[in-house]
Amino acid sequence: MDAVRETGAPREGGLLDRFGRVARDLRVSVIDKCNLRCTYCMPAEGLPWMPQQQLMTGEEIARIVRVAVRALGAEELRLTGGEPLVRKDLEDVIARIRFDHPDLPIAMTTNAVGLDRRAQALKNAGLTRLNASLDTLHPETFAELTRRPHLDKVLAGLEAAQAAGLGPIKINAVLLRGINDTEVVPLVDWAVTHGYEMRFIEDMPLDGDRSWTETQVVPAREIRSALEEVFDLAADPRGRGAAPAERWEVRRHGDRTLAGHVGIISSVTEPFCAACTRTRVTADGRIRSCLFSHEETDLLTALRDGASDADLAQIWRDAMWRKPRAHGSDRVGLARADFIQPERTMSAIGG
Repeated sequence: MDAVRETGAPREGGLLDRFGRVARDLRVSVIDKCNLRCTYCMPAEGLPWMPQQQLMTGEEIARIVRVAVRALGAEELRLTGGEPLVRKDLEDVIARIRFDHPDLPIAMTTNAVGLDRRAQALKNAGLTRLNASLDTLHPETFAELTRRPHLDKVLAGLEAAQAAGLGPIKINAVLLRGINDTEVVPLVDWAVTHGYEMRFIEDMPLDGDRSWTETQVVPAREIRSALEEVFDLAADPRGRGAAPAERWEVRRHGDRTLAGHVGIISSVTEPFCAACTRTRVTADGRIRSCLFSHEETDLLTALRDGASDADLAQIWRDAMWRKPRAHGSDRVGLARADFIQPERTMSAIGG
């Protein structure tokens, strides 16, 4: 950490930024395409997809992960999209990474459509666990939110994932005012009954329609209040650390038995940027130091031009050194007057 360039970026060690945070949580998008059209993520007609030659190959993804783990201290990996299951060689990508890193936790974020046919193969390839997006238990609301009638496919995928041992499975729900905000308790009740962990995510300005407003956000305090009408909540004794979700133990009123856990990711109303340990690589091999960044650093071109692992590591250190304080700038707050939404949507960035 003493060896730094004139810019301040370290010349060795991990991914340190100007505010003392060290990124150890690696998130890699494997594809930008998705088979749903969720209203808080994509426009109804979808987006222009990246050309195939622009996407990282399986071998390139594996090499970037190797650099992150061996040279930069990454401790866990999450594969994202778009929708990872749209990628036909996903099992091969995971197997490559697992071969290099026998003990690395490898998670995946998915909408679970088609997971019923691939869950066991993904487990066999080396996937550790997954998070699945599910915003509602009602078919009509699901179709309204995703613009696709696939709730049954999602539920089948979750059952298959659980049977394959891809747990603990976390269920991610984005709540939208007037659409699914009354489903807080039913979703948690369903999740703990089936052995899943429910996580609620405040709606963020990363939508394709650029129609986000703070008024449609269901804040964390309201979610907690709704839960407390039916459940007793106790802070997770393990603490939060750098996790994006504030986590709670859930018990039904009058019952001391632990029913399960629930997490709340409050990016809008209760930001946790000061503890962020994430670094992201998009499907076209660009480093994003912050989910809301307006700048990206091209890693893939350097890789394809013959850069060494040491060269790639230094490009990454330099990029993360410039990480903004919060929400794409050195000012905190998604609802502030000068906030500008990133050009890329969530599907193109990778969660």
